[in-house]
Amino acid sequence: MTIGEFKKYFIETFRNYEIVERSSILSMLLEESLGMNNVEAHIHHHKEITAEQLSELKQRCQQLALNIPVQYSYQKAYFFGLEFYVDPRVLIPRQETEELVDWILQTIIGWGIPPLRVLDIGTGSGAIAIALKKQLPQLQLTAMDISAEALEVAQANAKRNKVDICFLQQDILQVEDLGQPFDIIVSNPPYVREQEKQQMHPNVLEHEPHLALFVPDDNPLLFYDKIATIATRNLDPQGSLFFEINQYLGKEMLQMLRQKGFHSKLRKDLNGNDRMIMSQFVNEPTNY
Repeated sequence: MTIGEFKKYFIETFRNYEIVERSSILSMLLEESLGMNNVEAHIHHHKEITAEQLSELKQRCQQLALNIPVQYSYQKAYFFGLEFYVDPRVLIPRQETEELVDWILQTIIGWGIPPLRVLDIGTGSGAIAIALKKQLPQLQLTAMDISAEALEVAQANAKRNKVDICFLQQDILQVEDLGQPFDIIVSNPPYVREQEKQQMHPNVLEHEPHLALFVPDDNPLLFYDKIATIATRNLDPQGSLFFEINQYLGKEMLQMLRQKGFHSKLRKDLNGNDRMIMSQFVNEPTNY
């Protein structure tokens, strides 16, 4: 089988994936199993795939047919130019979250001030914290998660990427005060409502950790509300609070944050969906 024939086979076999995701998966298969990027694979589309390579590709495709995410298959994902170990203990880092990290970095650079204290709540694989620390080594990073298993992965990723981060196991819903101030608090907490499960692809629904994904339909801002309340106590007066959010709940997020005394900016992701918020605490909470 040639590279071109495999690409055609893959596209025909996995039509159940959206075009963009299918293309991304195919790119990872070519890169990891054949050592070729998209351009190289196109140039050499007549090249025969070796028996060993074809055997591996078939194995990966069998796993994909079982809805196992390709990142779990290879036990790696790429985020902000860095390589991360991933398995079913943690969510797979998403492109949208890279946009949040970029916003945070641009904000910090704009401040132009000495080392900052940054807290990442619900760190999962450690992607946000590690990307920030790698880009700005002077940051003092603390990363928190309720899951001991997730923290094992995050610590391994910090070691892999040679960054020093303080990791804490803590249920943020049980925290009243962090005990110290932070200049930046960032969180990408669970935000998918139970009613939205039917919109999700089986590879996410069947294999990624539900603890990190879902919130009750009747209280979808559960984590945001709690973190914002904590921020009123532990965010530096000149600091900023950053969230990745459910694309359908932008207005509700702005209202909740306004009631707690925050002035907020809502941004869309590259797909045009409401996806991230930056807030600064400017006055006393209101009830309007």
